[in-house]
Amino acid sequence: MKILHSADWHLDAPLTGRSEGQAAFLRAQLRKIPERIAALCRREDCRMLLLSGDLFDGAYTRDSFQAVYEALSSLGIPVFIAPGNHDFCHPASVYTAERWPENVTIFTHPAMESRYLPELDCTVYGAGYTAMDCPALLDGFRAEGAGRWQLGVLHGDATAPSSPYCPVSAPQVRDSGLDYLALGHIHKAGSFRSGGSLCAWPGCPMGHGYDEPGIKGVILVTLEEQAQARFLPLDTPRFYDETADVGEDALQALSSLLPAAETADFCRVTLTGYSDGLDTAALAAQFPHIPNLELRDRTIPEKALWSAVGEDSLEGVYFQALHDAMDTDSPRLQRCVKLAARISRQILDGQEVTLP
Repeated sequence: MKILHSADWHLDAPLTGRSEGQAAFLRAQLRKIPERIAALCRREDCRMLLLSGDLFDGAYTRDSFQAVYEALSSLGIPVFIAPGNHDFCHPASVYTAERWPENVTIFTHPAMESRYLPELDCTVYGAGYTAMDCPALLDGFRAEGAGRWQLGVLHGDATAPSSPYCPVSAPQVRDSGLDYLALGHIHKAGSFRSGGSLCAWPGCPMGHGYDEPGIKGVILVTLEEQAQARFLPLDTPRFYDETADVGEDALQALSSLLPAAETADFCRVTLTGYSDGLDTAALAAQFPHIPNLELRDRTIPEKALWSAVGEDSLEGVYFQALHDAMDTDSPRLQRCVKLAARISRQILDGQEVTLP
């Protein structure tokens, strides 16, 4: 039996720090996630969908709820939702104020509840937040329901024992009796086994900023002899935060780093090395196929390269010799001497050196 596990969609997130156009684009992409999840369920022939909270980011819009409703109702398989700290249950929350599809079960209480599914030979347990923080709901819990498989769904934090967001520990997982515990909250995917139980969290299906870089996705759970989890990427816009040494040619350095094909991904590149001033706007204009490109100039003026010249020290003598060697008619030798000076300065300053 295969199960899809997702969490932390954060629909209608404020997306601060983005331009108005970028924020609108990202919100539209977030609203496509429910249907992408549903399509993946159909493609993988999943028998269940587990959603571990923070599907919404506080207040929700009618368009976002409708996208979720249509995607989940189209599946025809059981869907279980455990509300989290951003979409916790209260009288005006999306989970209590709206009518949900019949195939959707929402755990609205801050204590573990269960539902037995005889057709799938399993029992599913879960609980939901009723406030921004939540105690350790798995503490003292033991799954003793009917069926071959015991599954849990929670919005919990397995990375910080003192977390205010339903902390989950390895001993709790080991003693829970669950075959699989589906967590949310942490936006970077992870997992661990404890005893006979597998605990995993898929991370968010789409990053919101450069603090959430790289490939995002969901978890495909397979129940055979025991629960197995496999990360599946989603085709959503991604954030990449890179560094490039401008060397002798900033444009070439960027061309070597950035994708050649058109992309909607967000790319931020911090330019380092030595330069007497870069026109980052002109450089970015050379990559029209990357509309969400941000360049940050962190280069050091060329004069700083020779700051030790004239000093009464070994470093001063060394750089004086290199500086004197620049007095040549050979452009190739000048480039070699400057490269030697740059590498030497980076080493002396404790910087990481990238050889050309």
